[in-house]
Amino acid sequence: MTPSRNPRRNPRNSALVALEKLALAALEDMKAVNIRVLDVRALTDVADTMIVASGTSDRHVRAIAENVIVKAKAGGHRPMGTEGARDAEWVLVDLQDVLVHVMLPRVREFYALEQLWEAPAAARETKAKRKPPAAKAAGKSAIRKPRAAPRRRPAS
Repeated sequence: MTPSRNPRRNPRNSALVALEKLALAALEDMKAVNIRVLDVRALTDVADTMIVASGTSDRHVRAIAENVIVKAKAGGHRPMGTEGARDAEWVLVDLQDVLVHVMLPRVREFYALEQLWEAPAAARETKAKRKPPAAKAAGKSAIRKPRAAPRRRPAS
């Protein structure tokens, strides 16, 4: 889908860009690994941007997430919530318009959020335009019902 044709897609305003930069700076300050920024405005109303990053250990993941929270508060953005800080395998920091996921590499590989939220635009358009099979278009069911077995008369 093109950005101009999707009515649900909000324009990227300066406040969103500033919040993204703040979160990215906090991640880079703590040496987060493999940082990816995903624009999900056309896919969900939950957030406009998801940032996915990795830490090298559970302590590193926890420290990265804590730094994002501290920098956000210093920038005047109060986090809506934080999940997973106790175990620190996957910590989610909800900055309302920006969701920051900080994960251990094995957890990140297992859940593959980038693949989930970053489907190619061509695939989304193809899926939306896909036509039904010819049998359904003609009003016929594509699945046929089995014929009933013939009744046998009891022997006399």
